[in-house]
Amino acid sequence: MPFVFCRSRPACSKVASAPLSQTLNAGRAKAAILAICLAFSVSSASAQTSNQQALSPDAAAAIAALTGQAPSANTAPTETNADPISRFLSDKGLINTKPVTDLAQQVRNKATNMASELVLSAMNFLGVPYKRGGQSSDSGFDCSGFTRHVFENSVGLILPRRASEQANSPDLVSVKQAELKPGDLVFFNTLRHTFSHVGIYIGDNKFIHSPRAGGEVRVEDMRLSYWQKRFDGARRAPKVEATTPATP
Repeated sequence: MPFVFCRSRPACSKVASAPLSQTLNAGRAKAAILAICLAFSVSSASAQTSNQQALSPDAAAAIAALTGQAPSANTAPTETNADPISRFLSDKGLINTKPVTDLAQQVRNKATNMASELVLSAMNFLGVPYKRGGQSSDSGFDCSGFTRHVFENSVGLILPRRASEQANSPDLVSVKQAELKPGDLVFFNTLRHTFSHVGIYIGDNKFIHSPRAGGEVRVEDMRLSYWQKRFDGARRAPKVEATTPATP
């Protein structure tokens, strides 16, 4: 069961964080980013082929699932009962849930270009360590520092600093859980008060967030009982609005 303690207060006590270079394996990060990039069709077919040859078997399988291309002759196939994208993230410790089929395709089908860009930007920070008060990939993120950084740098919207302030921002509109779309902010009560934690919905009942001290940016499944009990609501930036509702 995940436990989240993010209060998103810059003045809170410091939490020691290793530099990003010591926390992330470069090959792992590159593979994760490439796989997600391909999910949004931002790489050309030729780039996909060359990158696939340099990836691990799991990453190659993920790319094959997204592009419809078979793994290269230099990559040994892997057996799995789950979709490759979810399995790849799970194996790398960047998703804390059972695999769900076609996550990447769900996001691709449901998001506008701007929402896709926002989610892709968020995925680029998978594995960045948590740091209370942190607002950058170099120092680490807390929950609201992460969402603020992603929105500002991907769609140019500057959110307030704290999770509770983001929930009350006049630039955002309230959204029902059944109407969630990729790029929406999702809020949770993790400290016995409302809007104490925030993440970004990426589709297929999943969201990405910076969870707690000692953790790192990761993907979670909102259907887990922990998150269901603590869901506080969602907000949407009108400029990031997606085309069709995601299936709850």
